[in-house]
Amino acid sequence: MTETTGTRPRRDKWNATRLPGLGGRTAVITGANSGLGFATARALAGVGAHVVLAVRDVARGAAAAARVGGSTEVRRLDLADLDSVREFAAGWDRPLDLLINNAGVMMLPEQRTKQGFEMQFGTNHLGHFALTNLLLPRVTGRVVTVSSGLHRGGVIRFDDVNLTGRYSPSRAYAQSKLANLLFTLELQRRLTEAGSPVRSLAAHPGYAATNLQSHTASPLVRAVMAVAAKLVAQDGEAGALPTLFAATQDLPAAAYVGPDGLGEMRGAPTLVGRSAAASDPEAARRLWTLSEELTGVEWGLGTPVG
Repeated sequence: MTETTGTRPRRDKWNATRLPGLGGRTAVITGANSGLGFATARALAGVGAHVVLAVRDVARGAAAAARVGGSTEVRRLDLADLDSVREFAAGWDRPLDLLINNAGVMMLPEQRTKQGFEMQFGTNHLGHFALTNLLLPRVTGRVVTVSSGLHRGGVIRFDDVNLTGRYSPSRAYAQSKLANLLFTLELQRRLTEAGSPVRSLAAHPGYAATNLQSHTASPLVRAVMAVAAKLVAQDGEAGALPTLFAATQDLPAAAYVGPDGLGEMRGAPTLVGRSAAASDPEAARRLWTLSEELTGVEWGLGTPVG
C-alpha cells in the first residue's frame, strides 16, 4: 500500500500496528521493566503473546507488568551475576518462542560483575551469552539481541576484555555492543550447522530517549545527552520498533535491523549494515570460545560445531 505525497508516492512505514497476532506464543525479554524493554513487552503483549519480564528487581518488574497488561509474568534475572542466569534458566521448563536479549548498561564508571568481569562486557554480552545457551534447547523461534550503532567504534580486546588499566566508559560500551553483533553472527552459524530452525538476529534502536543514558559516568555526557534527547531522539516506543521488526518479520538469518533515518538515529525499522569488525567470522568464533571459557557455559545444543 502506498500513499501519495505531491507527485511522489511514499511507501507506508512499518510500525507496531502491523505486528502479527502472537496468541499462544511466549517471549522472554530481559530488562523489560523500563525503557525499550518495557515498550517491547507492551507491544508483544498487546498482540497476544505471553510476555515474561526478566528483571533484577521483581517489585519493579511487577509494577511494570501491571502497566504492560495482557498475559505476563515476572522472573528475577541479574545478568551481572552468572549464578542468577543459571538459576533463571534452570527454572525454565517449557518451549520458548522468542528470546529478546534487550537489557544493558551504558557508559558506567568502572565496575565489576559478581564474577569479576568489566560490568558492561559482563552484563551486555557475557550475561546474554550464558542465558541464550542455557535456554537454547527450549527456544523454538528466534533470538534477538539488541546492539547499538556505537558498535562501530568497538574493538574486542581479546587479551583483556576487562580493559584493565585502560578503561573508559565509552570504550567498554562500544566493545560490548560489538560483542553483541559478533555473538549474533556466530550463534546463527552454529544454529545453521546444527540444522536448527531457530534464527539469530540483532537490532539497534537508533537514538532513543530512555533512562539508560542517565546512568553514564560523566556529568558532562549526561548533560549533552539530555539536550540531544530533546532535539534528536525518538521515544521508547519508536526505539523498540527495530527489535519488534526483527522478532516478527520474515528476515534473513543473522540480519541486523535499525532505523531508516539519517545516520540511523531515528525512523522506521529496516535492514542496516554493520562494521567490518562486526562481520568478521573468525573474530566471532574467537569471541565465542573466549565467552565459553569465561562463563563456563558451552554451546547450548550440545552438537559439535566446526
